[in-house]
Amino acid sequence: MENYSIIIFILAIVIGLSAFADKAKLPYPILLVIVGIAIGFIPTMTEIEINPEIIFLIFLPPLLYDASFNISHKHFKTNLSTISTLAIPLVFLTTFWIAVVSHYMIPGMTWSLSFTLGAILSATDAVAAVSVTKGLGIPEKTITILEGESLINDASALVAYRFAVATAMGSAFIIWKATLQFVLLLGGGFLVGFLMAKILAFILTKVRKNINVTVSFMLLMPFVTYLIAEHLHVSGVIAVVFLGLSISRFSKKIFPESLKNNSKNLWDVIIFILNGLIFILIGLNFRYILKDIDDHMILPYIGYAFIITIVALLTRMVRIFFQKSNLQKNFLSTNTKKRKVSEHALLDTKNSLIISWSGMRGIVSLAIALGLPKLLPDGTPFPQRNAILFISVMVVLITIVGQGLTLPWIVKKTGINDPKPE
Repeated sequence: MENYSIIIFILAIVIGLSAFADKAKLPYPILLVIVGIAIGFIPTMTEIEINPEIIFLIFLPPLLYDASFNISHKHFKTNLSTISTLAIPLVFLTTFWIAVVSHYMIPGMTWSLSFTLGAILSATDAVAAVSVTKGLGIPEKTITILEGESLINDASALVAYRFAVATAMGSAFIIWKATLQFVLLLGGGFLVGFLMAKILAFILTKVRKNINVTVSFMLLMPFVTYLIAEHLHVSGVIAVVFLGLSISRFSKKIFPESLKNNSKNLWDVIIFILNGLIFILIGLNFRYILKDIDDHMILPYIGYAFIITIVALLTRMVRIFFQKSNLQKNFLSTNTKKRKVSEHALLDTKNSLIISWSGMRGIVSLAIALGLPKLLPDGTPFPQRNAILFISVMVVLITIVGQGLTLPWIVKKTGINDPKPE
């Protein structure tokens, strides 16, 4: 099959399966991943090579922009402490504990390789979490925390990954340099996002009467912002997120209702197609990653992936319940008038459990893993590359399918979606 025929074939499957998932009341990401794996094993199916740079450019900017544009500003601001805790400290904690377990559990995993694997699997995926939780009746506050975390944590994970890979390639790791680069990446990303938001706002005030031109500029700007930020070696993720947040606030003041509806309808279709492609591509690539693994190592690697998934889940759960306790303590110990933690920012046990269980990995982890260098500077193969890639993909599949299938049951058991009494 020619490449363009395969793309049309996949798009048709995405649309058809999504419709079926709605009828069957199944989370469509899980269905797409499973069907993608099945299609990948069809003998005549041509391998679709995923270029990590294409994923970061084509998939990431519109998905990040859409999520940040539509996120609840009220809930985002109220829960900023929890979101920041999950997006930065938790990412590095997860990287650390996965690295420790991998180093002592997987033969041949040096510390630098273990930290590389930890960084790949440290960030949760907003697309996976929100797609699976959609329609479960989860409170908007919880959804905002999950989305907010995933909007920022990609930047933390990419920084951890770059330093881990650089160490594996022979560079020395210096903590103060890593910290400084992280601050510069985030600060530079905010600055680029701020400037691009100002430019876009100025343009939109001039062309807002032309709906087609206005919507076209809003579609184009996330890609432009991401490219400029990456070209300046700052965080494209943070730049696009800040752009989305800024334009969302700006649009509420200036855009007529008809323009908002036209823009939303177009974005909904684009995001629907991109989401579907992401999940089916994860499934499709499983066969081609599997072929590079020795048969006798497949089961051990699957076992390692299960253990790493549990480690990541436990780390997340401990950190979230620790945050819950901290918020409660700060709320009770401060003077009412000087209170920094509002009552609306507090987490209860039900919300904490849902947030813990919604920490799925997705396309960003897959793209980072696929972007691993194939060769070291001296020309020798990158050590354990196939093992890291296979284990990463297995963890992505386990979290999407395993946590995704059990999440509706947990939501039902906690009763978090029950309507509150008057």
